[in-house]
Amino acid sequence: MSIYDYSVPKTDGSELSLADFKGKVMLIVNTATGCGFTPHYKPLEEMYEKFHDKGLEIIDIPCNQFAGQTPGTDEEIHEFCTLKYNTQFPQMKKSDVNGETALPLYGYLKSQKGFEGFGKGPKALMMSGLLKKIDKDYKNNPEIKWNFTKFLVDKEGNVVARFEPTADMGEVEKAVEALL
Repeated sequence: MSIYDYSVPKTDGSELSLADFKGKVMLIVNTATGCGFTPHYKPLEEMYEKFHDKGLEIIDIPCNQFAGQTPGTDEEIHEFCTLKYNTQFPQMKKSDVNGETALPLYGYLKSQKGFEGFGKGPKALMMSGLLKKIDKDYKNNPEIKWNFTKFLVDKEGNVVARFEPTADMGEVEKAVEALL
């Protein structure tokens, strides 16, 4: 199986085939509207505007699995993102990324790039402390740990990087730009 064998549900009930993005760089992100990392929408939109014409696609998959930080309907989520952050990249149907009801795409992404840590700094320490309370073995499994985990896919469909929500968005942008 390759990334191009997967699809994700759109808000209208249809499916977005990732095969439509062959030859493009993809950044796949599980998002939330009420999270401390929600401001990531701003640099994500800036990246989209800067690099979309050069082959970047951002796939926004809202998820309510982390402290219920994505309440509301798909329409309410979309309205929040477009009004507050002027997002233009495609936003999918709210979906799970962990557990039995997770999108199959996320099983594939996690099998390609497991958890490698939160890095250093105050946000990393905060996330490590939080995760120790939720999952004592969090360091040893590939599960998505929180909102705004990003998977970077190159033009050939290879999952080349996983960025935890604590990653510097400037570093994410550099990695995206290097693949274009």
